[in-house]
Amino acid sequence: MTEIADLRAAAGVSVAALADYTDLDWQQVPAVELEWSCRQTALHMVDCLYFYAMQIVYGKPDGYLCTELALDDSASPPRLLAALSAHAELLHRIARSADPDLRAHHNYGVSDAAGFAAMGVVETLIHTLDVVRGLNPEDQWRPPSELAAPVIARLFPHAPSGDPADVLLYCCGRAALGELPRQTLWRWDGTIRT
Repeated sequence: MTEIADLRAAAGVSVAALADYTDLDWQQVPAVELEWSCRQTALHMVDCLYFYAMQIVYGKPDGYLCTELALDDSASPPRLLAALSAHAELLHRIARSADPDLRAHHNYGVSDAAGFAAMGVVETLIHTLDVVRGLNPEDQWRPPSELAAPVIARLFPHAPSGDPADVLLYCCGRAALGELPRQTLWRWDGTIRT
């Protein structure tokens, strides 16, 4: 499973979903069911993309690189969306150029570049949902199935069957799936499977 998940497309659908809400105060609105504001959640999305890219560059399976992204406290929602696109591109390029044998640390399993790219797509899609629903609870935005399916295959090897958008929401504790109740404790499996 070395195919690199489509970070560019994930960022594109995220930006498209959030673009209509850039006139709102993201700092004052909580992301749905999170302890963070919509702004903090967007910052987290960008930071994850940066962090995953740096883990690939660092390439050590036994620990994290001790850096974090410092973001401009005055960044407007449009600038946050620009940062999201830029960091998705950064992770995309680094993941695509990485040695296939590279291994790097993550708490959810030592992973490869393809695993970190998949993690970036999950963070982008799931937190886009959190922000969209925080800004407009009536918005029915969902992760596109064509982007959800490959990351489910890579990070959730024991996922139930079903529409990939529904399955991703279930796997990430955002929704029930048929008879399966919503999960309160969940995590992906970043380990490498052949």
